[in-house]
Amino acid sequence: MTTDDTWVMCSGCRAMLYGKRFARNLKVCPDCGHHHRLTAAERVEQLFDPGSIEVLEFPARSEDVLEFFDTKPYPQRLEQARRATGLGEGVLVAAGTIDGLPLIAAVMDFGFLGGTIGAAVGELITSAAEEALGRRVPLLISTASGGARMQEGPISLMQMVKTSQALTRLDEAGILTIALITDPTFGGVAASFATQCDVIIAEPGARLGFAGRRVIEQTIRSELPDDFQTAEFLRERGLINMIKPRSALRSALRKLLAVTVPRAAGRSPAPGPDVLVRDPDLLSEIDPWQAVQQARNIDRPTTLDYIERAFSDFEELHGDRIGGECQAIVGGVARLGDRPVVVIGHQRGRTAAELTARNFGMPTPAGYRKAARLMVLAAKLRLPLVTFVDTPGAYPGMEAEERGQAMAIAQCIRLMTGLPIPMVTVIIGEGGSGGALALAVANEVLISEHGVYSVISPEGCASILWKDASMAPTAARALKMDARNLLRLKVVDGVIREPAGGSQADHIEAAGRVAGVLHATLARLDKLGKKELIEARRDRFRPFGSALDQELRVTQ
Repeated sequence: MTTDDTWVMCSGCRAMLYGKRFARNLKVCPDCGHHHRLTAAERVEQLFDPGSIEVLEFPARSEDVLEFFDTKPYPQRLEQARRATGLGEGVLVAAGTIDGLPLIAAVMDFGFLGGTIGAAVGELITSAAEEALGRRVPLLISTASGGARMQEGPISLMQMVKTSQALTRLDEAGILTIALITDPTFGGVAASFATQCDVIIAEPGARLGFAGRRVIEQTIRSELPDDFQTAEFLRERGLINMIKPRSALRSALRKLLAVTVPRAAGRSPAPGPDVLVRDPDLLSEIDPWQAVQQARNIDRPTTLDYIERAFSDFEELHGDRIGGECQAIVGGVARLGDRPVVVIGHQRGRTAAELTARNFGMPTPAGYRKAARLMVLAAKLRLPLVTFVDTPGAYPGMEAEERGQAMAIAQCIRLMTGLPIPMVTVIIGEGGSGGALALAVANEVLISEHGVYSVISPEGCASILWKDASMAPTAARALKMDARNLLRLKVVDGVIREPAGGSQADHIEAAGRVAGVLHATLARLDKLGKKELIEARRDRFRPFGSALDQELRVTQ
């Protein structure tokens, strides 16, 4: 056991660390950043506010139901683990607060038989979930496990179902669940509650997987990469939402917990006069081809620019959680004033390197599936959804088609039609075809004054119909893709005026205008119930192309 006056060797870089400095740094090596293992009690102490910890006792104790004996009897192993850890079982359950926000935590201790899951561990995880349900507060599960407890045979296996059922009940109740993955997390724990939570956070370097490295290498008769199954490996593949060092963990958890706190009643700031225009006759005519050039201006504020200036406490959630990450779509939880929201948007980038990394704002299926996950999270937590559209279109590559680009877009469109939450879309630049529509099935669809929205790019339209890409300006005019025409066609519900010189001239003013409009729009949508929100959204899109709609457009 480490004390403040001892020296310890870092198992990552083998540097000698003074105990007091090591403890102050939360048992993270200050030289190489290696995160050393914590006991369950140490983890609880690091997570919660001082003086807020309430250890919760539940009647759960392992039994030798199989009368198991390997090199020693199972009861003897249990007794040794209890003496070594000071725990009755391999999970410590506690209630407490993080920056005053309530939380139930179930923390696994790897020192108790390698964090293996048996009947008592499953019971404690389930009891923690039931306690969170009863108190209606979020649940955090901190995992550290080698997998199933073999000494309990099929009873251990059944805990995967039992704990999964407990998390399903929290889903049904709209209660946030968070998994904190620590090293290592394998087997039945990885294949159940560790990866079923709404948000998966991992410590740097933490390993997560079903089968262990040695088993896989023996099976495939090949050596695996050094970073295989690490948090960084998984994050790159979209399988976890974020990596947070211990020093940043409480801050990230605070932002996540804050979105579960009901918004205090109060007046929302209103947009300035004439910022939102709903009458097309009040807008100046603009040549649609010029509008396209404006919409594509590289200096226009991006989704992340708007998030930085119009929102606070943004915590980005990466990955589609099934094997892909796409940087052309960003999203996460944030606050719009005092209102918690989920925000999603296309992200083009600005520098050459960022444009390349973000695929020029053209999402792959992983991007749309990430967006779909966030939409479901917004509905579960009953949070308004704000989307920003700025894309030339979905990425038209071979791999995108192999991974189901059309299906991913279709999933988003269908999801948005039926979510019982307020939804607002702002087209901040270019809205290209179905790749834009996948984020634009909202109660209110708004567009920046110099934004455009179309079924196809003018260049594509010109190449197909005129057989000449140089006819793009003519195609743009024929497509009527500028904001004024879109408002006249009722494709958008309002146009947000831009600062003089366009949004690219003043990012702060542009974001302030968008924020004011969002506040006012969400305040109006607050008055609608769940069914009314869904019906209003369906009523918004149903008339397009109907006989009545055609008659109304002819008379305009």
